[in-house]
Amino acid sequence: METVLQFVLGVLIIAVGVAFSIGLHEVGHLLPAKLFGIKVTQYMIGFGPTVFSRVKGETEYGLKAIPLGGYISMIGMFPPRGANERAASNSTGFFQQMVTDARAQSQLTIGLDEDRAFYKKPVWQRMIVMLGGPFMNLVLAMVFFSIVLVGFGTLQPSTTVGSVSACVLPATSERQTCEAGDQESPGAAAGLLPGDRLVSIDGTAITSWEQSTEIIRDSAGDALPVVVERDGEELDLTLTPLLTERYVLDDAGETVTDASGSPVIEEVGFVGMGSAQALTPQPITSVPAFVGDNIVHTIGIVVNLPQRLYDVAEAAFGPGERDPNGPISVVGVGRVAGEIAALDSISLEAKAASLLGLLGSLNVALFVINLVPLTPLDGGHVVAAAWEGIRRFFAKLFKRKDPGPVDAAKLMPLTFAVVILFGGMTALLVYADIVKPVDIFG
Repeated sequence: METVLQFVLGVLIIAVGVAFSIGLHEVGHLLPAKLFGIKVTQYMIGFGPTVFSRVKGETEYGLKAIPLGGYISMIGMFPPRGANERAASNSTGFFQQMVTDARAQSQLTIGLDEDRAFYKKPVWQRMIVMLGGPFMNLVLAMVFFSIVLVGFGTLQPSTTVGSVSACVLPATSERQTCEAGDQESPGAAAGLLPGDRLVSIDGTAITSWEQSTEIIRDSAGDALPVVVERDGEELDLTLTPLLTERYVLDDAGETVTDASGSPVIEEVGFVGMGSAQALTPQPITSVPAFVGDNIVHTIGIVVNLPQRLYDVAEAAFGPGERDPNGPISVVGVGRVAGEIAALDSISLEAKAASLLGLLGSLNVALFVINLVPLTPLDGGHVVAAAWEGIRRFFAKLFKRKDPGPVDAAKLMPLTFAVVILFGGMTALLVYADIVKPVDIFG
């Protein structure tokens, strides 16, 4: 019962975090819009029927039944039809009607506030309004990851022994378990136990696991005096590293190969002990690079989205497993959060750090996706405004007539297609996260 409650708590934490992130995203649009005098008639979190709303000033603030997004309604999103388009107005095609209806609806919102219409504002103001939402998600990602990295830290090798091998197995051995007749590992022979904290090796005070590894690798065959702390007391042990074969690893932890493609092997000192992982606080200067790496990773997922979605569909409707680094829906994020919260094998501190990290990654995803240059995403409106600015710049440069605002209503067919695609993608991911969820714990 306790595990179920922890699972539900994890889901609720993420649900509140998602709503909070969406709400601040829309605040990122709302504040500059009001600052520039654009009339905002609605600020809504979610879609569908309105659950709660309140009118303050000229804006209705509310909550919708389906909390999977949000929006603000600004008057005059599209300019009126130009004179050169009157001939096309007789067209009764589906997409042309869609464009006409969008323009008509936009005009209805303006009323007597023509000067406060979105399309009337300078290009730079419109770009700031549309970039405000993604910018807010970027700020939130920085905040969440700052708390994780600086407040909690990242899992790093500590100076505490996490495991001690019972025997010695060469790197080239196909076996992973010890058998009768195998040589006892130097660590086990010395009496090392999991939980021992390395104080010094051969008279050198140990401040990092890498430091102890360096000494051991260079001391094959030498009897090294070792001081460990066990249950609050210091013990003197003698550790004699054994010369053994190990694969050479690069900085990324990958096995180095020679010209023929064979793994490179070196002879080094070995004792058969592994480090316990511990949360180690990082400097605040590490946050921008960490967020940057997340952004690059998310961009890679978005760029390869068709292939990724195909893989998801193949796993969801077939026997394959989901890629733990692939896309997941909000349902999948909630499920992962619940599983993390219900784990008994990690500390409360590690759970909190993991949930905050999930929210940080979610905001990075919102930042990247909303900058995709397709309407109705923010990036599509930014591109439309930028194109208008470029047209007007060159018209002014060559002393031509002002071409006027870009008619973003013409993008409604594209908007319709993007909405359909995103709807299908969401449905696929939600289905996959229910019937074939990502297994992040292996």
